Amino acid sequence: MTRTRDQFYIEVWNDILQYLRSSTYVTSPMIDTFYEPSSIYELNQEKVIIVVGSIITKEVLRSQHDIISNAFIDVLNLDHPLIVEICLSSELPKLSEIDNVVKKYTENDFMSMPVQKDRTFENFVVGDCNKESQAAALACALNPGGFFNPLFIYGNSGLGKTHLLMAIANEVKRTDPNKKIYYTESLKFVETVVKAIQEGKIEDFKHYMYSLDLLLVDDIQFLAGKEKSHEIFFTIYNELVNNGKQVCIASDRQPREIKGLEERLISRFSSGLSVGIDSPEFETSLAILQKKIESNGYGIDDIDEQGLAYIASNFSGNVRELEGAWNRVLFYAIEFQPDGGIIRFETVMNALKNQVVVSDKNGMSPRSIIKAVADYYGLTKQQITSKTRTKNIANARHISIYLCRKMLDMPYIKIGEEFGGRDHSTIISACLKVEKQLKTDPVFKTAVSDIEKLIGV
Repeated sequence: MTRTRDQFYIEVWNDILQYLRSSTYVTSPMIDTFYEPSSIYELNQEKVIIVVGSIITKEVLRSQHDIISNAFIDVLNLDHPLIVEICLSSELPKLSEIDNVVKKYTENDFMSMPVQKDRTFENFVVGDCNKESQAAALACALNPGGFFNPLFIYGNSGLGKTHLLMAIANEVKRTDPNKKIYYTESLKFVETVVKAIQEGKIEDFKHYMYSLDLLLVDDIQFLAGKEKSHEIFFTIYNELVNNGKQVCIASDRQPREIKGLEERLISRFSSGLSVGIDSPEFETSLAILQKKIESNGYGIDDIDEQGLAYIASNFSGNVRELEGAWNRVLFYAIEFQPDGGIIRFETVMNALKNQVVVSDKNGMSPRSIIKAVADYYGLTKQQITSKTRTKNIANARHISIYLCRKMLDMPYIKIGEEFGGRDHSTIISACLKVEKQLKTDPVFKTAVSDIEKLIGV
């Protein structure tokens, strides 16, 4: 007599219960209370859907995902883990609908942007400038949806935000290949939404996104002003977060500094964990540079130590500047240092002349001044160069601008570029404010004097 599918599911579930009873992982009261009343709704080579009778049972069994998955591996003698989904009977039609949409559209219309496999936590250089964001990203990768949701990483371009997003994706994929991961830039998301609307597939797109385990969105600031995309993203975001799925977002500024973004989105983004990345300090720049040199097949001994320090000191604005400087030095050495041997300091200087940032003979630069002011006031460099106008940050910003003018004699336009693209009139105004306050406020004057000592004047 041939077994029906339902009979087969009952037999398998009974075997699972017997397996669990004989193990030490689950107690008998837990099996009797939560496992016995449940049953298999669907079972195939990729996943098992277990239907339960209450929300409490759902949460309990979801918390034991790994135990259940291992039980199926042993009972069915599988060579790979199954995706284990726990749901109430009222959720089954919706789940079935989503599965059908996923099968129909995954490979064609709504594919993720590629994740570079070489962007990992192992080759992300950690320093004071980024240790908070690296730790938060790693925590999310180790337990998606369990710690910080959403994770919002902000910082200027070229500091490693995209690297961290991709590192999260690669780590989650490494630990659980069955996790469904989607990485996109916000402009690509808008493009996909527009195309889906034009083709009458917007509901299909939303259902596809609902099935994700991990959503990573880069450059979210470009979503500002796109009202229809706001609505779609808000719906997707809520569905994922409410179901314990991880959302990670990167931006060049904090949520409340993104003009044109709906208040409800700003509120949602602010409800998770926001962490910033600053420009790398000298030690981190040097470590990043050394890793870049090694990735090109060279060793640290192949370049003069003074030349290495010169690059790290003068191109620490962001990782891309640092890599660009090294590539220029490498090209120059190959072309104009035919004798081979180590890359000499004079070769580095010749390759990078007219390329370095403003600095004086003692190595003082806008970044070193900003760092000293940030350290004095317990702020980050990112906060000082941001658009934030709170009194303490604006005060520190004005002092930084004043000291750049006083110590480096920089043009107002150039100072504006160092402080987030501010115009020269804003820079002049900041300098005048500081000069006026120095004459009338002794406490303020002492603070500026202390900062000058920190810088080394």
